[in-house]
Amino acid sequence: MMGVSATGRVITGAKSLSGRMISISAFSLLFAYILSFQFEGQVLYSLLNLHQMEASRYILAGMVTHFVGLLSCGFFVKSPSGAKHMMLTGMGLCVAATIPFFFVPSALWMGGLLVGGYASGCAVAAWGHFLKIYTPKNERIKSSADVLIYSNIIMIAVNVMAINWSPLGGLAFSVLCLLVGMVFTMALSPHGETSKPAEIKSKANSDIWRPLLLLCLFVVIITVNSGLMYQVMNPAFQHLTGLVSWYWAVPYIVALVLMRNLPKTAKRSMVLYAGMAMITGAFISFMLLERNTYDYLVVDTLMLGACGIFDLFWWSILGEMLDYTGNPMKVFGIGLSANVLGVLLGGVLGMIVTSVRLPSAEVAVIALAIVCITIAILPLLNRQLLRLLKNHAYLAVYDSMSDNQQLAILNKTEPLSPLTVRELEVLQWILAGRSNREIATALFISESTVKTHARNIFSKYDVTSRAELISALLRDQNGT
Repeated sequence: MMGVSATGRVITGAKSLSGRMISISAFSLLFAYILSFQFEGQVLYSLLNLHQMEASRYILAGMVTHFVGLLSCGFFVKSPSGAKHMMLTGMGLCVAATIPFFFVPSALWMGGLLVGGYASGCAVAAWGHFLKIYTPKNERIKSSADVLIYSNIIMIAVNVMAINWSPLGGLAFSVLCLLVGMVFTMALSPHGETSKPAEIKSKANSDIWRPLLLLCLFVVIITVNSGLMYQVMNPAFQHLTGLVSWYWAVPYIVALVLMRNLPKTAKRSMVLYAGMAMITGAFISFMLLERNTYDYLVVDTLMLGACGIFDLFWWSILGEMLDYTGNPMKVFGIGLSANVLGVLLGGVLGMIVTSVRLPSAEVAVIALAIVCITIAILPLLNRQLLRLLKNHAYLAVYDSMSDNQQLAILNKTEPLSPLTVRELEVLQWILAGRSNREIATALFISESTVKTHARNIFSKYDVTSRAELISALLRDQNGT
């Protein structure tokens, strides 16, 4: 059977492990700093509260510039070496921008948030390059889960220090994370662990922008609820200081661990609907329950568990999209900027809700309306993603099967008319996840000939795309 052998995959995985772990470590430390300080961080809140300063304008300034950094980075950082320089420069600027917060409040605080917010956004976008070159396709969901899990564990440690011991101690801890992250970043090669940078070329695809923009729309809408959470839910439980300092992100981490280790055959789309139900349940519980410890555990578990489900969904999708672009920094940055934009809009909505003292019941109605909109978008998004990421879902299952199992799939589903020998060869390569160009090279034929064979195959199986073909074959294999 054609395709990459299991032995080849194991060898490739062993070679890339060290670089992959260094990349994950570098980003986890950077992201821990962002979560604990720059982006709605408890360290920043603790410092502002310590000096009895109004927090909203500082928080908003940091988030807006972080959004701009994510969105713009890929437009001027376009090379592998540029990605490494941007990560190091961004982290270095964040260290410098944080120094004024060790002293009494001044105009430098706002300046530091503006500079640090933009620099951290650029550094995050630049890491998209390292996610692409150090993590093989179909494995990026695991790397995405790892960086989110590790960064949140570190964030919990920083938060506990800042809230229960010393805000300045938490600030020093977050800066230490940045400095250690810079050390890991310096150890990364911008071309990966190969002496042939040309080997990591992308499968450029002009069709990437439609599914990417639809994904961004989905992310913006669903994360409006996260912004509401920050502005409406969290302040209601701020009297539970000790519990909030460590438990807040625990359900998020648990959800990530569970999602990371789901079997490849699991229907992840169903988990997304479960996540929407959890968001709805969180706001309804917030409306009906009191504000004691038990109520906080219920509300936070539902809300942060759902956040973990959705964050890993779009992080992993963005990770797979990186194979279809020559500039992963742009795609990764734009995708994550949608998350920040949603939180920003939700935060503004939350401020309005708080200022007019809107009842909890009406806040729950707003959240439910947002969930309904995302439910309507999800089927369209799923179709767009399947057209682009042909080997993201079904083919991950197919590629893990033995040769005999793969042949059984082809033999079980009868086409409307028999395939020629060449069409069968092309079909096998399609199911191995290869592009038309790669198939043409392997079979020593032109790309246009491959396209002709592919159209004939689609016609004989009565489908119109690779995604439909794969779905039909595996559906018949499962007897559904």
